[in-house]
Amino acid sequence: MALDLLLINPGERGQIYQSLGNSLTAIEPPLWCRLIGGHIRDQGYSIRILDAEAEELSADQVADIVAQTQPLLIAMVVFGHQPSASTQQMVGAGLTCRAIKARWPESKIIILGGHVSALPERTLREEAVDFACNSEGPVTVRQLLEQLKSESFTPHAVEGLVFHDGDQVVNVPAPALIKDLDKELHGQVWDLLPMSKYRAHNWQCFGDLDSRQPYASIYTSLGCPYKCSFCCINAPFGTNRYRMRSPEGVVDEIQHLYETYGVRTFKFIDEMFVLNDKHVTKICDLLMERGLGPHLNIWAYARIDTVKPERLAKLRGAGIKWLALGIESGSEHVRDGAEKSFNQQDILEIVRAIQSAGIHVIGNYIFGLPDDDLASMRATLDLAMELNCEFANFYSAMAYPGSPLYELAVNSGWALPESWSGFSQHSYDCTPLPTEKVSAADVLSFRDEAFHRYFANPRYLDLLTQQFGWETRHHVEAMSAHRLSRKILEKQ
Repeated sequence: MALDLLLINPGERGQIYQSLGNSLTAIEPPLWCRLIGGHIRDQGYSIRILDAEAEELSADQVADIVAQTQPLLIAMVVFGHQPSASTQQMVGAGLTCRAIKARWPESKIIILGGHVSALPERTLREEAVDFACNSEGPVTVRQLLEQLKSESFTPHAVEGLVFHDGDQVVNVPAPALIKDLDKELHGQVWDLLPMSKYRAHNWQCFGDLDSRQPYASIYTSLGCPYKCSFCCINAPFGTNRYRMRSPEGVVDEIQHLYETYGVRTFKFIDEMFVLNDKHVTKICDLLMERGLGPHLNIWAYARIDTVKPERLAKLRGAGIKWLALGIESGSEHVRDGAEKSFNQQDILEIVRAIQSAGIHVIGNYIFGLPDDDLASMRATLDLAMELNCEFANFYSAMAYPGSPLYELAVNSGWALPESWSGFSQHSYDCTPLPTEKVSAADVLSFRDEAFHRYFANPRYLDLLTQQFGWETRHHVEAMSAHRLSRKILEKQ
């Protein structure tokens, strides 16, 4: 039977993470391949998902598969596993689209994702594709398939489609967002994914590093009601388009994955899981009622100002063992500029309350935010060292397409990375934003040294040993020995 839709999750992980991609990073099921795939399969179309990242397929290998199957439509899905990861995924997506067109010129390719929705017309002009999508994708892909199967192809009738019409680029207005997530964006196409290939982050399994597989990431909500200057999450959805799945749908999916594939290690992919108290409470209650909580290891995102200490025992009872907090900066002035309005004492009290409830904390920090100078970046590192969370992520500020910071950078004439791979935090050509007082090279150098100072800190290593054992400590010592090559620093 002819294939209607081939959804591709691009690979080329090495260009994004350098050597870290070999074993330390997570490999996650591609959320939007699932959501679009389920939406399209429900309409009676035949679909296939090709996860080039998980299968470790090169662009040429993907092109060979495409040429053999010759689907009616190819969807290159460039969302990434977090909002800021979409732009860096353009590296593999671009290579793969060019390889497909070289191998099978008659192919029809639509490219979509967070980056694409932020820059739809530019993406169409620059990449080897026939169409781009200016929004989240499912409706656009479905309507495009309908048109490709019709006797008279009318691309102007496809909501959210961006395409060439002679020398002009047509950008059709986006469709309304899908409201019934359980019915239309359920993503229940796990049977089409290489489930044995996915693995959790190393830190999620501290104390039991062999439990990184099997692994799955699912969502409980889409979008975010906040407007952090550095974040591009709402590019595909519009501003403040926050939608929630039903708690029953979430827990049904967890139970299915647990019983069918033996998955115990999960990520809630939402940018803000701990937000709506009623929603979170119902999910936790259902997980405990079904007896799943004690068997699970779940991590999720939260904000300092959304965590309620009186709810932490319930989170832990439901199997949530890690919370990632966007602390961002040790300077209250810098946090205010990033739309993070909480003080130092709030941070300390919430982190300690979470840890007291038996939940581990990942502290997320950013160097090089617009108001940063060397003193404020040192304050951020000092705060990280004082909090001594069970894990920490250190980022350089990037003007990701779709974020307010990107608009500011473009309007101000600030230098941006020369290629999409330069937006990756771990790539060789990583190029963060400069501030008025700190160069891009100094921001990146500070970030890299902060990473090594934190993970080599005896106080931190002692914490690991006490909580997780010597094997985990040795694992982290080996991890922190990795030194990333940086083009911008080699020029100094």
